[in-house]
Amino acid sequence: MSTHHPSITSDPQRRGGRPCVRDLRISVGDVLGWLAQGQTPEQIVADYPELTPEDIRACLAFAAARESHEVRLAAAA
Repeated sequence: MSTHHPSITSDPQRRGGRPCVRDLRISVGDVLGWLAQGQTPEQIVADYPELTPEDIRACLAFAAARESHEVRLAAAA
């Protein structure tokens, strides 16, 4: 599964290169944090009208894709 989603962008000059929604200064991490705090997508869109429900789903899809990558660490010798 690819972590690429057209509405998620990353610019080293914006938010330290963190993945953001459509070149806005709202990061995927911001959206995930709001959801984790219990806000609904409707509440987030009401607070940040520049976001859409599709943007929130894109953040979730992006995070799910990143989480699905298996990382193996070598055992210490």
